Amino acid sequence: MKQNMERRNQYCFGLGTIGRDMFYTMVSMYIMVYITEVLNVPDSTLAIMTVLLLFLRIFDALNDPIMGLVVDNTHSRFGKFKPWILIGALLGGVSMVLMFLDMGLTGAAYAAVFALCYLMWDVFYGLNDIAYWSMMPSLSTDQKQREKIGSFARICANIGLFTVVVGIIPVTNALTAATGSAKTGWFIFAVIVALCMLGFQMITLFGVKEQKGYFKQEEKTTLRGMVKVLFQNDQLLWVAVAMSLFMIGYTTTTSFGVYYFKYAYGDANMYSLFALVLGVSQLTALSVFTWFRKRFTRRKLYTGATALVVAGYILFFFSPMNMAFIGVAGVLIFVGQAFIQMLMLMFLADSIEYGQWKLGKRNESITFSVQPFINKIGGAIANGVLGLTLILSGINTANSSADVTAQGITTLKFSMMILPLVAILAGYLVYMKKFTIDEKRYAQILGDLKARGDIGAQKGSENA
Repeated sequence: MKQNMERRNQYCFGLGTIGRDMFYTMVSMYIMVYITEVLNVPDSTLAIMTVLLLFLRIFDALNDPIMGLVVDNTHSRFGKFKPWILIGALLGGVSMVLMFLDMGLTGAAYAAVFALCYLMWDVFYGLNDIAYWSMMPSLSTDQKQREKIGSFARICANIGLFTVVVGIIPVTNALTAATGSAKTGWFIFAVIVALCMLGFQMITLFGVKEQKGYFKQEEKTTLRGMVKVLFQNDQLLWVAVAMSLFMIGYTTTTSFGVYYFKYAYGDANMYSLFALVLGVSQLTALSVFTWFRKRFTRRKLYTGATALVVAGYILFFFSPMNMAFIGVAGVLIFVGQAFIQMLMLMFLADSIEYGQWKLGKRNESITFSVQPFINKIGGAIANGVLGLTLILSGINTANSSADVTAQGITTLKFSMMILPLVAILAGYLVYMKKFTIDEKRYAQILGDLKARGDIGAQKGSENA
C-alpha cells in the first residue's frame, strides 16, 4: 500500500510540472523575443523594457519569502499547498495571456501596461511555484525516495520546457501564416500554453496525497520568524548563493538562443533542431541520474557535471559555425546542467530538515521560496545582460545576420558563453567550500529529529 502511494505521488507530482515549465519558459525565455522580433520595438522602448524587467523581477524576488510565509501559515481542509497551486495557476495564466495580447499601445503606455501584467504574472506564478515545490519534501524524508520524486519531476519539467523551446518557432510561424499576423499567432500560442499549465496542474491537485500526522504540528510563523529561517539557516544561505550563480549563468545562455541562431549562425530555423538535441540530452541525463547516484556521492557528481559544462562552454565559444561542433558543445553543457539542477533541488530539500534541526521549525514554503527568488534574480540579470547586449551589438535594429558586424557577434558570444561560465564556476566553488550536508550528516540530522519527536511521530494516513 505504501509503495503504491509513493509511486502515485511520484507520477502525479512530476506530471504537474510539464505545464508549469511550459508556462514559465514562455515568459522567461521568449518575452524578449516577442518584444523585439514580433512587436519590433525601437531601442528607446527596449531600453525602458530592459530596466523595467530588471527591477520588476528583483522586486518580486524579494517578495517571494512573504509568499512562502503565506503558504506556510495556511491551514485548510485541502492542506497548505494545494489552494495556492490552484490560485497561482489560474491567475498567473490570465496574466501571461495579457502580456501576449496586442492592445495597440506603444512607447511608455505599452511599457506601463506590460509592467502591470508582468508583475501580476510574477506574483501568482511565484505563489504556485513555492507551493508546488515545497510540497515535495513533505511527501518523503527519505533521500532516495526524494531523488526518485525529484528526478521524475525534473524530467517532466524538461519535457515542458523543451516542448516550448522546440515548438515555438515552427508553431508560431504556422499560426502566423494561418492568421496573417505574427502578433495573433503568438497570442494563440500563449493561450495554449496557459491551458496546458492549468490542465497538468490538475493532475497534481487531484492525484497527490500528502502525509498526515507525520510532521509535528507547528505554530504559525511570524515575519520575525521568517527572517530567522532565511538568515540563520546557514546551509540554506550557501545553497542559495550557489544556486543563484548557477541560474544566472544558465538563464543568460538560454536567453540568447534564438538570437544566436538568427544572427550568428545565420539560420533561425536551426534553433528548433538544436533545442531538440539539447532536450533529448537533458532528459537522458535526468533518466540515468539515479543510476549514477547509486555509484557516486553528490559531491563527485557535481564535480563531474561542472567539468562537462566547462568543456562545453569552451568548445561552444571557439566552435566554427558548424552544427557538428555546436551540437556536441550543447550536449556537454546541458547534460552537465541537468545533473546540477537536480542536485541543487536535493540540496534545497535537505536544508529543510537542517533548518528544523537547528531552528525548531520546518517551514518548507519559506525555505523553497528561495527557489523562485533565485530564478527571478537569475532571470532579471539575464534579461539585463540580454537587453544591453542586443543594443550594444546592433542586433535589435538588424533584420538579418548580414546587418550585424563581426564585433557585434563577438559581443553576443561573450555575453552568452563567457559570462555564464564564470558565474557557474563561482557557484561550484561556493558549494564545495560551504555546503556541508552530505549523506552521512543528513542521516544524523534525521535521527536527531526522530528522537526529538519532530518527525515520524504518527506514520500516517493521507490527506487530500
